Amino acid sequence: MMVSPTQLSVLRMIPIAGRIRRAGAGRLAVFRLLNSTRGWDTRHTPADDARWAMDRIRERFGNLPIGLVGHSLGGRAALLSAGAPGVRSVVALAPWVYPEDSASAPGRKVLVVHGSADRIADPDRAAAVARNLSRTADVAVIMVEGGSHSMLRHHAVFDGIAADFTASVLLDRPPHEPAVERVLEGETFLQI
Repeated sequence: MMVSPTQLSVLRMIPIAGRIRRAGAGRLAVFRLLNSTRGWDTRHTPADDARWAMDRIRERFGNLPIGLVGHSLGGRAALLSAGAPGVRSVVALAPWVYPEDSASAPGRKVLVVHGSADRIADPDRAAAVARNLSRTADVAVIMVEGGSHSMLRHHAVFDGIAADFTASVLLDRPPHEPAVERVLEGETFLQI
């Protein structure tokens, strides 16, 4: 089934993209990917769509650093694409993952942001994937107390962390969000 541009999970990424654009202060290009199909199967996955999109970006802009931000299955796609050429940072928001998901992502900075009240995507699974990725990447997990899968109740927290982490890593600038500052100073698990 095709993904609709009016699907709630697609619409939820619009304010996040806007926050990243503003955090970049004119120095970041932000592209939103609409996956070719809904869901995840073995023939074609959202990670395949992400790699396709990154190839197009490299063709257009050259080898600039890339930051991936995804929610739910998009978070899984971002995590599994962390090792792609040019990727410097990954933010997985409430990622829907399997505990055995892993990627080789040397030199990447990866942040998983999950709500403690998420009943759709299991925070423990996300923590297991973070541990797997930490073998090759700098990985941290931020648990948002009371946050749900939609991230609506604490939208400013989720959006702000995603934008600040992405801009700080890609632009090599000091973070503005205290939680991002703590992560970039080396903390691997925060509960806020």
